[in-house]
Amino acid sequence: MFAPTLAANSDAVAAAVTGKRVLAIGAAGSIGSHTVQTLAGFQPAALHVVDQNENGLAELVRQYWSMPEVPQIADFRTWALDYGAPVMRALLSAEGPYDLVLNFAAIKHVRSEKDAFSLIQMFDTNIVKQARLLGWLAETSSDGRYFCVSTDKAANPVSFMGATKRIMEHVLFDPAFAVGQRGAITSARFANVAFSNGSLLQSFEARLARGEPLACPEGVRRYFVSLEESGHICTLAATLAPGGHIVIPDLDPQAHLVPVRQVAEAFLAAHGLEAAPYQDAAQAKAALATDPARGRWPLILTAPDTPGEKPYEEFVAEGETVRDIGLDVLKAVPWAGLRHGGSVAALVGELEALCVGARPLPTEKDALKALIATLEPAFLNSHIASTKSLDARA
Repeated sequence: MFAPTLAANSDAVAAAVTGKRVLAIGAAGSIGSHTVQTLAGFQPAALHVVDQNENGLAELVRQYWSMPEVPQIADFRTWALDYGAPVMRALLSAEGPYDLVLNFAAIKHVRSEKDAFSLIQMFDTNIVKQARLLGWLAETSSDGRYFCVSTDKAANPVSFMGATKRIMEHVLFDPAFAVGQRGAITSARFANVAFSNGSLLQSFEARLARGEPLACPEGVRRYFVSLEESGHICTLAATLAPGGHIVIPDLDPQAHLVPVRQVAEAFLAAHGLEAAPYQDAAQAKAALATDPARGRWPLILTAPDTPGEKPYEEFVAEGETVRDIGLDVLKAVPWAGLRHGGSVAALVGELEALCVGARPLPTEKDALKALIATLEPAFLNSHIASTKSLDARA
């Protein structure tokens, strides 16, 4: 979908990448690795990748050397590091300055709001370390552009994951953290990336290979982009979007929002199988003894009744406006500031105190929800709470 836009703007992207020093953080995952592949084709002088996932980095390097035409990059290196740890500051000081920094590091699953321990890790990764990194970049690479991935779930968030990404957007653009950073800062919200690591569609492949029933929520619709498209979106947003803007795909809810059940049925059809729907997981497992012989495969339809499960996706939050930025199928939302007051710096300070153990860890989610509400008061009511967990179902 976005390849023609990338091709039409290839000269402008090349001006931002070719011969430049590029750092990609948290880029061993699906979106990051495909963005790295796209950027590599523009032959930066240096392409450095940081991620805590050693196995992911190893696979990224293998993919790089397996490209049909291996880019001639003089300095291609990877490090298995925590992007918010002091060693990251040392790396930036030793290897910087960078002309372009992209950050893909995130706790990205809605299921991670299962308890206070998981939420504190989410706050630390998505918010506190983000603020810390911006300070380090202001010291070491202040003239470079900076890009960080957000999510569609940050628009009118109903989950803690979406809310932390919403706060992350405030951190990115708030003058208290952007001070000293002269390069443009941009972000992007986009759809589910089909077959990305940890995604529902990837689970379809794994479950079918293991001979297990598939499972998906009933009555839920999602936007989807491919792995390659995710790299195109990030490349365009990171290099060409105006500072202070959040890039979004120009998708039509009527045409592009797809029922997840429909995706599961199409996946099975592509494998020559008819979906056999079941409400009960035990019945679906038992049906594996008979359904496949009849060309059918069990599909467990679950109720969307776990915390933060949104029935549909959206890219634009209440009070935001959409602008044309000259990139065809991509639009952008300018940061609207803090519509309800509050201090981003004060919230980051509160969260950092919790993350480093300087303050007692709240045992109730409501206490953490109240912290988010200091900047996003609507979250007190919009959050979809539940006593159930995605870890407790198929």
